[in-house]
Amino acid sequence: MLDQINGPQDLKGLSTKELEQLSDEIRQFLIEKLSVTGGHLSSNLGVVELTLVLHYLFDSPNDKFIFDVGHQSYVHKIVTGRMDRFDTLKKHKGLSGFVKRNESEHDVWEAGHSSTSLSAAMGMAMARDMKGEKNRVVAIIGDGALTGGMALEALNHIGDEKRNLIVVLNDNEMSIAPNVGALHQYLSKIRTDRHYQKAKDELQHFLNKIPAIGGKLAKTAERFKDSLKYLLVSGILFEQFGLTYLGPVDGHDIEQMLDLMKQADSINGPVLVHVITKKGKGYLPAEEDSFKWHGASSYKIESGQMLKAVGPPMYTEVFGSTLIELAEQDERILAITPAMPGGSGLLKFADRFPDRMIDVGIAEQHAATLSAALAMEGMKPVFAVYSTFLQRAYDQVVHDICRHNANVVFAIDRAGFVGSDGETHHGVYDIAFLRHIPNLVLLMPKDENELRRMMKTAIEYNDGPIAIRYPRINGLGVEMDKELKPLPIGKWETVREGEAAVVLAIGPMVQTALEAAEILKREGISVRVVNARSIKPLDEEMLIQIAHEGKPILVLEESSELGGFGGSVLEFYSLHDIYGMTIRIVGIPDLFVEHASIKEQQIEVGLTAERAASEIKSILPGRQMKATSRSWS
Repeated sequence: MLDQINGPQDLKGLSTKELEQLSDEIRQFLIEKLSVTGGHLSSNLGVVELTLVLHYLFDSPNDKFIFDVGHQSYVHKIVTGRMDRFDTLKKHKGLSGFVKRNESEHDVWEAGHSSTSLSAAMGMAMARDMKGEKNRVVAIIGDGALTGGMALEALNHIGDEKRNLIVVLNDNEMSIAPNVGALHQYLSKIRTDRHYQKAKDELQHFLNKIPAIGGKLAKTAERFKDSLKYLLVSGILFEQFGLTYLGPVDGHDIEQMLDLMKQADSINGPVLVHVITKKGKGYLPAEEDSFKWHGASSYKIESGQMLKAVGPPMYTEVFGSTLIELAEQDERILAITPAMPGGSGLLKFADRFPDRMIDVGIAEQHAATLSAALAMEGMKPVFAVYSTFLQRAYDQVVHDICRHNANVVFAIDRAGFVGSDGETHHGVYDIAFLRHIPNLVLLMPKDENELRRMMKTAIEYNDGPIAIRYPRINGLGVEMDKELKPLPIGKWETVREGEAAVVLAIGPMVQTALEAAEILKREGISVRVVNARSIKPLDEEMLIQIAHEGKPILVLEESSELGGFGGSVLEFYSLHDIYGMTIRIVGIPDLFVEHASIKEQQIEVGLTAERAASEIKSILPGRQMKATSRSWS
């Protein structure tokens, strides 16, 4: 049947049995395709029936489907005519792993960060009403994303406005990691409370048996059912928010969902439909470990064995093991994560120190302010967060951490390009939004051993917040120091001597700079390569020495050129009235870089050894003049 589905209209005439058969075929299709391409398997296997029901009942793109994050949008892509492109999933110029507006008219909202769907749905519902249109707006949000503060802010507004809007709560007890918190416990209570469901069903059965007057009692019965809710299920949080609550319903029972969605569509005002699904449904390895299969690499279908390249450990793994080592020596150390214990390399830490592992759920703002307060009370919180998700806590970093000069350690993972997750997940802006904040120290290692030393530095640092950013790649396989020693803050490292020019590089770009130096060596050009590991503070002594020598500078960084590390070098020379310098910055230009491999993304923006060598040669001729200054210091 799957070959016959070219758009949502092809679902309209199918029977329930045919929709069930189609669900099985879609699951098999996803299991086979993702075994080659990798991708978000478990979340999509869990929403097959739900997605089919939505497209069966409603009329996309006139009716708006807003998927929170988009991890669960693969079935939507299949139904809306993109099945033939799944071989290109998450590849360069291929199908995005998320909802993508320029891919299809059916993709009306795109997001790589959670908890945005309800605000977007409210905006679309308001615009619809202001324009006098009649289309439906349906937001599909997970129980994990519902813990985000932004989602709760939107619920508050939705309940107050009373506009027609359907919220589908896809409740699978997971986001990426198992969900935590009071809201999760509340949903668990609803999920397992059979008394309410049984009483509601018995009441409906009783009414249906009353001839003639059964329908007339419907409104009274609804009030009675409301009373049953308050009697039998404590809280009824969503109804207090002003939404009509329907469910819970089995998200894999198409007939039940069709009935409930039709009921939701008939109600005036906002409705929340509570759908219980199972992540990974239909593929046993994913059912048994939905975290592992959230973002799967390619795998063997029969065994479920992931096909990963063998090599040095990833920076994330080195961070996790080093934090355990440090925590064994310092009982003040706590790990804070916003729902990413696995992705941030903290699962082993959680096993070793369960009482010192704090998962706050999808709540980056809360995590940041919590860290500030813990630090001010003498603890040593390590806030482990992806660079892209730290963007969500910017105000708290400024207002609660840096303004208080709190001794918080930021472990900023996924700094730089992240590959196939694309532009919503790249960690390329944190230098620009962090380096100008007073009191904050910002570091980046050139290899995994230097990461370990920076972590030792950060734990021993007691003069305010300190951040270490590191990439989503494997380390270089360098030898690890047996005894951890701190590094001097504000001091750079010359890793290769040279006379013609100086390359200031950070993180993985140090290796790129060394490769460029080798290319130039073959042409008789000698280049100095500096590991500028302290992004803030700068090594001012070295910068002044370079100016005295009159050497041209190439800054190489896998981060935004606007506001990045190179900008801080330019600012330094300007503030010190040092002129006559030749400085070229090679970083990520003013554009969003789409999904591809990290290597392809680097090539796309010119972060290569060949480009670096070419740029160095372009700043050499006639530029070897000494800089002058009115105020050397």
